[in-house]
Amino acid sequence: MDALRIAIEVIGWSAAVLILAAYVLLSLGKLEARGYVYQWMNVFGAAGFIVNSGYNGAIPSAVLNVVWAGIGLFTLAVVWRARNTGRGKSV
Repeated sequence: MDALRIAIEVIGWSAAVLILAAYVLLSLGKLEARGYVYQWMNVFGAAGFIVNSGYNGAIPSAVLNVVWAGIGLFTLAVVWRARNTGRGKSV
């Protein structure tokens, strides 16, 4: 196995751990669904899966994770706007 293949596998497994950790922490009440940490964990996890899936030719998985990351980024933007607007700042 060459260095690139090993790096892709490490990225994929790291993404899996990150998304699973996010879900466990959310389920245990340690994170909020609309919190920055939970959403960023999902975005970075999805990005890792995009790299791994794309490299391995698993296009449906790659597309799913593009959507997953997009949902996370959209939620981050909504939460950021709501928190800044709630403090009287204009966006």
